[in-house]
Amino acid sequence: GRIPLRYAVLMQMRFDGLLGFPGGFVDRRYWSLEDGLNRVLGLGLGCVRLTEADYLCSHLTEGPHRVVAHFYARQLTLEELHTIEISAVHSRDHGMEVMGMVRVPLYTQKDRMGGLPNFLANSFVGTAKFQLLFALKILNMVPEEKLAEAVAATQRPKKVAIDQAGGAA
Repeated sequence: GRIPLRYAVLMQMRFDGLLGFPGGFVDRRYWSLEDGLNRVLGLGLGCVRLTEADYLCSHLTEGPHRVVAHFYARQLTLEELHTIEISAVHSRDHGMEVMGMVRVPLYTQKDRMGGLPNFLANSFVGTAKFQLLFALKILNMVPEEKLAEAVAATQRPKKVAIDQAGGAA
């Protein structure tokens, strides 16, 4: 109740400790992009269906395994969001590929590090961090100046970590 909930973004904590969005690989020989995505989401979330209208962007990942990451976003009611969070715990992949759902903190605390800046300091899989920042900006979920401040805060060394390193030497 201290921080008003205007928007919520769900991500997953993966088996490898990286944050990412629900989804998976789609073999275009057998499925359309949306049908394949909905099949994968059905296994992991069970109760959400995406369409072409939910498409936001695509990115080619760098590295030895080049993958095109298609990003979709869907506006839900708070009740639908709760249903997804509950059904995700009962999905086939929970506890094996997916360790749990995580709500992204869409605020910055007074110390200018707590909330979104600290969240952005986590490790993300592939293009997930870029996709998150893109969605927050394009969907106007976080004011652009606040988003820029959060990103900048993650790029500054933390004073506490520097003080601890100096004290340990």
